[in-house]
Amino acid sequence: MKNISKTYQHLIAIVGFLVVSLIYFYPVLQGKKIFQSDIVQYTGMAKEQNDFRKEMGQEPYWTNSAFGGMPTYQLGANYPHNYIKKIDSVLRFLPRPADYLFLYFLGFYILMMALRVSPLKAFFGALAFGLSTYLVIILGVGHNAKAHAIAYMPMVVAGVIMVFQRRYVLGGLLTMIAAALEINANHFQMTYYLLLLLLVLAVYFIIEIIKDKEFKHLGKAIGVFVIAGILAFGANATNLMATSEYAGFSMRSKSELTFNPDGSENTTKSAMDYSYITEYSYGKAESFNLIAPRLFGGGAREDVGEGSHMYEFILGVGASPAEAREFAANVPTYWGDQPIVEAPAYIGAIVFFLAILALFIDKRKIKYAFLAGAILSLLLSWGKNFPGLTNFFINNVPLYDKFRAVSSIQVILELCFPVLAVMGLQSFFKSEKEQQLKSLYIAAGTVLGILVMLFLFKGSFDFTGGSDEQIRQMYGQMGPDFVEALKVQRSQMYSSDLLRSGMFILVAAAALWLFVSKKITDMTAVLVVCCLMVIDLFAIDQNYVNKSNFKSARQVDKPFDATPADEYILKDTTNYRVYEPYARLQGRTSYFHQSVGGYSAVRPQRMDQLFTYNVESNLSSLFTAVNPETMSFDKSLPILDMLNIKYVLLQSQDGQDIPVQNPYANGSAWFVSSVKEVSTADEEMKSLDNLDTKNVAVVNKTKFGSELSKTSFVKDSTATIGLVTHESNYIRYKTDNANDGLAVFSEIYYPKGWNVFIDDKPATHFQADFVLRAMYVPAGKHTIEFKFEPEVVKTGSTITLISFIIMILLVVAGVYLEKKKTPQPEKK
Repeated sequence: MKNISKTYQHLIAIVGFLVVSLIYFYPVLQGKKIFQSDIVQYTGMAKEQNDFRKEMGQEPYWTNSAFGGMPTYQLGANYPHNYIKKIDSVLRFLPRPADYLFLYFLGFYILMMALRVSPLKAFFGALAFGLSTYLVIILGVGHNAKAHAIAYMPMVVAGVIMVFQRRYVLGGLLTMIAAALEINANHFQMTYYLLLLLLVLAVYFIIEIIKDKEFKHLGKAIGVFVIAGILAFGANATNLMATSEYAGFSMRSKSELTFNPDGSENTTKSAMDYSYITEYSYGKAESFNLIAPRLFGGGAREDVGEGSHMYEFILGVGASPAEAREFAANVPTYWGDQPIVEAPAYIGAIVFFLAILALFIDKRKIKYAFLAGAILSLLLSWGKNFPGLTNFFINNVPLYDKFRAVSSIQVILELCFPVLAVMGLQSFFKSEKEQQLKSLYIAAGTVLGILVMLFLFKGSFDFTGGSDEQIRQMYGQMGPDFVEALKVQRSQMYSSDLLRSGMFILVAAAALWLFVSKKITDMTAVLVVCCLMVIDLFAIDQNYVNKSNFKSARQVDKPFDATPADEYILKDTTNYRVYEPYARLQGRTSYFHQSVGGYSAVRPQRMDQLFTYNVESNLSSLFTAVNPETMSFDKSLPILDMLNIKYVLLQSQDGQDIPVQNPYANGSAWFVSSVKEVSTADEEMKSLDNLDTKNVAVVNKTKFGSELSKTSFVKDSTATIGLVTHESNYIRYKTDNANDGLAVFSEIYYPKGWNVFIDDKPATHFQADFVLRAMYVPAGKHTIEFKFEPEVVKTGSTITLISFIIMILLVVAGVYLEKKKTPQPEKK
């Protein structure tokens, strides 16, 4: 009966998570979809592969619509035998983004069960975790992969704890499945941060085990983790192997160039530039946003409401009430250290208070492991504002330099503090009265003391933001007064949010005190504290992600409308590329055309460098080459020509797109008369300056010297090489040349999967002109075919299938063993 009762409690909790998820994102029940800015960009990037998949019934693994061409491994590629993805789909059955919110709740609830927390407290703890402001805001902007990975973090932690608790079978199975789901989420930065937390927890448990000299237990635990880890990785082998293979070609790898775009020496030793890694670094004082949301202005655009100082200021300069209301809904109040933020990373005042309470009242030493994880997370989130630790990690900790936006490591803190909060709440009701009162006074005094200290130090802040000078210039003569009014608004927000957090903490502390004084029952105290905890977070979250984020399904599914310029270009049925200078790193162009840009944090490094070093460092020459009468280029632009950029989208003064034609584009392929040999990547890049790309190809002899049997060719004017078929994963050409020749193709060189054939016989190709493909073509008439057949997908899929079969067998065996251990009821 006891087990049946617990089962019902768990089912009720799960139903509660469903209800809360749908209440928060209730527009999904009306058929609407959330409009996520990042997913809009992804939609543009992925359109070609999605169309190909739908029309051809197969997976391309390559797209031509972004950055001139790149693998789709990080664009939602579907791999054979990815059954973990199917399991994940079953768990995420709700409409998006309610599915991710539900997954937040469920994962944390499982962690609470591993820590043996009562279902009611675990339920509210899960709500507190899932409604942490950062976790909600990433759903609003479309960081779905990040949210996905965060949601499985608590499950992995739960499995690890259970193994160390000697629940080897259930803990091992949970670790294996949760880790497989975590890796499948495909946000390796979040998974990497999870590994740091697991390392902290492992150190804690290992120290405890060594103290007790339980080495047999340690050996068993390590064995379980090894098996679980191997199978979790194996079940995701295709994605992991493909991503690892592509990483060396992406901007997440160390640059081969030893100079910067401005010509200065490139001294970066890490995979990415230090300033790029640490651009989003949390300010030390700004971190108090965790307990009072708008100390540093909240988000980049805050709704300060009617009656606010900014509302009155705008009224005072002659605006109508309607205009003042509209302006007050989007005030640039943020003044922290980061370039821009959508919302503060608020974990909840009561959550923080209960976490501090846990440090004084909970007797379990594991609290120190979670505290250490939170502190490490906080210190690393400071990035360039705490250079000693940050530099150490970048230079010495493997893979740390592969990730940017270091402030996002606070997700570990946002997991650890709700864990501590629930531990504190649980232990409070199990402690003696004297201990309850003592811990309550100390915890409340500590947290309220921090808030009072922040209020007293208010005068040390000037409330000046990094963008204030730009704002001052934007508003002309009114600029100085506007910025001063903005500072007053920020100051008022600082004080009001300190007061708000203080009030929540006081009421929660009072409820606990009333319980100790036997004025209210334990159930009443729990409900008061927990409901306030959730209301606090819910109210803040609604300021940033609410019904206004939802649009019609059509707007979300088809976020871009073709402009007259797009429609003009699309009439051209030949093969070509489009370049939009001011939107190269956006996904819109890729939605309609084969673009040399796109939206990706792992874009191809060499293609990106080609534009940052050569094209965009000298955009003035591009603009001056436009003939305003014909709206075409009146001279050759070598880089654009070799990339077969036939159209450039420029903007008129009224913001309309103008298609400028490039009549000098080299086309899909061409024969050259000579090869210019160079020895380094630096020389490759510099040789492109004013290179006659139609007649000369630059080749790095250090890498491809074995391919260079000759460097000069007879270029017959009658020789032809024409494109016949151009698909995502297949390209075919016809050639007719009286002489042996060297053909250059306006396709991006990527050796890991592209196989080339001449008249159905395997051939070889190599890199030319820094980013393109080239190959020797014998005299005569021939058919050349490029086929994208990544071996890594074939190998990875086999490993994935074998791993999943073993996982299934282990689950069946585990269930059998657990059932065997469970006492069976006596037969009557």
